[in-house]
Amino acid sequence: MFHRFFAGQFFVLSRFLYLIEGIVSFCLIASAIYIINDYRDIEDDRKHPVKCNRPLASGTVKKPVAIGICIGLILMGAVLGWMADPHYQFLFILMLYFFINLFYSFGLKNLAILDILMLSSGFVLRVKGGATISRVEASEWLIIMTFLLSLFMAIAKRRDDLLLRVTTGTDMRKSMRGYNLDFLNTMLGLSSAIVIVAYVNYTVSPVTVERLGTHRLYYSSLFVIAGLMRYLQITFVQKESGSPTEILYKDHFIQITLALWVLSIYVILYLRDIPILP
Repeated sequence: MFHRFFAGQFFVLSRFLYLIEGIVSFCLIASAIYIINDYRDIEDDRKHPVKCNRPLASGTVKKPVAIGICIGLILMGAVLGWMADPHYQFLFILMLYFFINLFYSFGLKNLAILDILMLSSGFVLRVKGGATISRVEASEWLIIMTFLLSLFMAIAKRRDDLLLRVTTGTDMRKSMRGYNLDFLNTMLGLSSAIVIVAYVNYTVSPVTVERLGTHRLYYSSLFVIAGLMRYLQITFVQKESGSPTEILYKDHFIQITLALWVLSIYVILYLRDIPILP
């Protein structure tokens, strides 16, 4: 959706149905990957104070049932992916996403640094897949910022896992042996700074200004900076960065900042003739 939004084509509905099919297919494949990952991590999840409540770790769902559901999700996801783009380009991206995450689940997640890079690549593939279906070009800036932001959140999550290891004395994942607090704190500060610089550069880039027909996009940088500062506050002060999804659902500051960011982009791109902005 965001690639259409940034391209100024959010209300062009010619391929909207295909885009919905693509979103659902990615959700189905991602759900299958989650089942595979939970299946592989049953014993480790049972040691985790929160993950022990997951269906497989808690015994709510039996292994054969989980395997059957997983196969069904993969098949349905692949069929929907083909329907979304009969030229197989989207299906190729979807299957690449599946196999990268499959390799991640079967061992590569145990390699420090590689684990967070692979997680971040998944978000990039989602953007590429959406752009393929929508017939909209995903600019290099959008790809870079998607990768950097997801990398930032992955580092914050690893930091939370590290603090949990200090508290419980148990490694929740093998890759944690390649991290320590100083390293993760440094990487978190570095990645947040790069995200801000990359976003500001994107907004003032001559290519962006020419493509979108406005030089005002830099106004939205305020909300990006505010959102990152809040996320860092949650990570360093509140020490609750374990689940980016939970933060998005529960933190009102993040929600308001995100809403204002979307609103600012909407006003700048779709109401560009208003006289109040210089």
